[in-house]
Amino acid sequence: MDLCFVLPVSAVSSASVAPQATASSVRRSSSSSASVSPVRSGNLSKGITTDGRRFFAGKQIAFSTAHRSVFTSTVVTEATLSQEKIPSTEDLLKKERSARTQYTVDGQGYLCCEKLRVKDIQNQVPESPFYLYSKTQLTQNYKAYEDALKIFPKAIIGYAIKANHNFHIAKHLCSLGSGAVLVSGNELLMALRAGFDPKKTVFNGNGKTLPELVLAAEHEVMINVDSEFDLEHIIQAAKTVGKQTRILLRINPDVDPHVHAYVSTGIKNSKFGIRNNRLDKFLARIRDEPMVKLVGVHSHLGSTIKEVTIFKDAAVIMVDFIKKIRAAGFDSLEWLNFGGGLGIDYSHEGVEYPTPAELIDTVKDVLLEAKLGIILEPGRSIVGNTSILVNKVIGVKTNGNKNFIVVDGSMASLIRPSLYDAWQYIDLIEPVEGPEKVFDIVGPVCESADFLGKDRSLPTPPEGAGLAVFDAGAYGHAMSSQYNLHMRPAEYLVDGDKLTQIRKEETLDDYLKLFDC
Repeated sequence: MDLCFVLPVSAVSSASVAPQATASSVRRSSSSSASVSPVRSGNLSKGITTDGRRFFAGKQIAFSTAHRSVFTSTVVTEATLSQEKIPSTEDLLKKERSARTQYTVDGQGYLCCEKLRVKDIQNQVPESPFYLYSKTQLTQNYKAYEDALKIFPKAIIGYAIKANHNFHIAKHLCSLGSGAVLVSGNELLMALRAGFDPKKTVFNGNGKTLPELVLAAEHEVMINVDSEFDLEHIIQAAKTVGKQTRILLRINPDVDPHVHAYVSTGIKNSKFGIRNNRLDKFLARIRDEPMVKLVGVHSHLGSTIKEVTIFKDAAVIMVDFIKKIRAAGFDSLEWLNFGGGLGIDYSHEGVEYPTPAELIDTVKDVLLEAKLGIILEPGRSIVGNTSILVNKVIGVKTNGNKNFIVVDGSMASLIRPSLYDAWQYIDLIEPVEGPEKVFDIVGPVCESADFLGKDRSLPTPPEGAGLAVFDAGAYGHAMSSQYNLHMRPAEYLVDGDKLTQIRKEETLDDYLKLFDC
């Protein structure tokens, strides 16, 4: 059952048409027609008007109020080559690089999500902090993968539910044709309820329990084999339900993705996957067991990857394994599951990150020659830049040589900065006058590690001002907690000029019900 609430928009202003702008040349006009030039301040690119009024300073692309998105539900991810013209890599790159962001600034300096001012939304909704999403951005991100994969006779985009498990986000991606990638039984149950096709679904993980595997086998989900005991549990689950189960071997290619150690998963000491020197043992066990069918191999290098060349390195290694497996008599191999891992631009400094088209262009020749279908598991690159965490300023203080902006959001709402020391772009959602200072953005949680950003150049905001943490759609709400009994935030979705609540804020009563209070 859908629990969506469409809010009235009478109090919400539409975004003004902004002039075309790029990350390297941000020019805006205010109500007083003051000129804007990009300047450098600390690690951020700032736009400051001549009268001191400050405008949002992220990567800006013009947004037209005349633009209206059309959402389709055509399922084309398991594509077959047809008479449809396959776009060239150059065409895809041009399309991806020119794609508009749905977070823009209007002529008065207010941040907008699609056609709505974020400040007006903040004034309208009762909750704070809250997550805000752009449906257009979500669709646009998915379509970039869909277009890039048209070159393959067979392909699956498996959205990584772990990145953001909001039911309505998942359901929309399902309507676009996405498959799903899961790491728990509950993720599988939610994916089934959202309508995902089990045959386009992959169950990952190094610690899958027997009940979870029985559930996956019953619904004929593809399952990645991560270890000897995992294979034995999968065989037991297949026998329990009486169905032959499709499996993939997760082989650790020992390729260093050059990312944070916590999100690197493809090196030799990782807890994930099997070592290649044990491959023959796995093949012998699978050959002797008719209840499992080996249909492919899987690798996952890590997350926040910035270099597409490492995907080609992994592709060459994995195809060599596939040749060895086929030579051992397994002619049923049809899939190479490449995992996910593409990074996104958290800094907003104009750095171009790899796109789906660049990823596919890097590996297509190797995979097409091997006559393999491809499975990708994007998460962050699908949902990351679709959302901001909107906070309210509680106050400003100075201790020693440190200035602090205290907001109502915290590490309980968004833990990535505290957990990974991750940088996420932060800015005010409204124009604020005055000189800039360097602030740490902190929350009310009783931990010194409770921060959303450090050393950020901002003008001193008044109490009640809105402050946004950008690119919060992946591993934001999904990793939130109830620490200090701060309840998990509400989530809202913007579709053009329509605002919809897609998740209620948790309440203390919700929490106490777990104790029969």
